[in-house]
Amino acid sequence: MRNSTREILQAAGKEIWQYAELNFADIEFSEEVVAACRANYCGNYNKCWQCPPNVGTLEELKAKYSKYPQAFVFTTKHEIEDCYDLEGMERARGEHEKTEDLIRPVLPKGSVMLGAGGCNVCKTCAYPAPCRFPEKAKSSVEACGINVVSLAKKVKINYTNGENTVTYFTLVFLGGNETE
Repeated sequence: MRNSTREILQAAGKEIWQYAELNFADIEFSEEVVAACRANYCGNYNKCWQCPPNVGTLEELKAKYSKYPQAFVFTTKHEIEDCYDLEGMERARGEHEKTEDLIRPVLPKGSVMLGAGGCNVCKTCAYPAPCRFPEKAKSSVEACGINVVSLAKKVKINYTNGENTVTYFTLVFLGGNETE
């Protein structure tokens, strides 16, 4: 186990449901994921600094993240009333983001965290004006063209965790020198 993994797990306590250490080669960047963003299913395409096309092209994203040979992915699992429980999903996302906040201080210097859903630091993104909080802003895994379903399969993490649950993913590209 990597030193950073031990520190992350210790900082998160029991909040992490599943996790895996992985290498850059394990991550699939997908034009299909980018196409879903272009279709604007979430409503943030070209409306937020942390969403496409403002995060860069798929090729630029691959080049950017290929500089991080090692990564860490984790999930949190949350109970909800049913698949229409949007309030429960939003509450669960907030709980997931609290877990991200717990681990952020122990990440190796230079690490980059990609979270669940779009950036929500501001109620309304300043785009096209400059980002008000670039040090806090965070892209989602999918906004960077990463196929979360294939990632989950590759590292043997559940993409779904049963009826009346929601699972959120965070991927951290680890900076610094890691010890295996």
